Amino acid sequence: MATIYNTATTLDGFLATTDNSLEWLFAVPGSDEAESGVVDFLAGVGAMAMGSTTYEWVVEHESLVEHPEHWTAWYADRPTWVFTHRELPVVDGVDIRFTQAPVGEVHAEMVAAAGSKDIWLMGGGDLVGQFVDAGLVDRITATIAPVTLGKGAPLLPREILADRLSLLSVEQRGQFAELTYAVGPPHPAT
Repeated sequence: MATIYNTATTLDGFLATTDNSLEWLFAVPGSDEAESGVVDFLAGVGAMAMGSTTYEWVVEHESLVEHPEHWTAWYADRPTWVFTHRELPVVDGVDIRFTQAPVGEVHAEMVAAAGSKDIWLMGGGDLVGQFVDAGLVDRITATIAPVTLGKGAPLLPREILADRLSLLSVEQRGQFAELTYAVGPPHPAT
């Protein structure tokens, strides 16, 4: 069981445009091939977490309020924690848990819910950064698209130096490069 940040990013390190769009991702030739890796990854996931902006984008992009079956087509019945301080649309019939609790508390709940399976941190980068700060991320998988945006939502707005990251694998998926790193524990505060 591992806690994994698995996401697509641009070559210059952005998850989304300044207006939180991911349309750049779906315009890349071969994105279907890269998406097949997500299907394989999901088979080993028992619980998920995401921030409110990621959740809002998924709900809008997939029309989930009107079509909750789109959620289950991708994410099945995995419990999902959404970190938010706002009221967000509810998707009927799926196990979505809105929370404002600290990541450490929620992570313990996620571990219990996931059983022997992995935890997927979908994003965004700042939320994942909170998990990194707490020493709760085991792996980062960044699937890099041949796109630059120049600005937008950063992949991971934290300093994590090379002494905490070990390259585990590099894989080509169409026009995408998938890099996976093990993440070591944070250094003690001095």
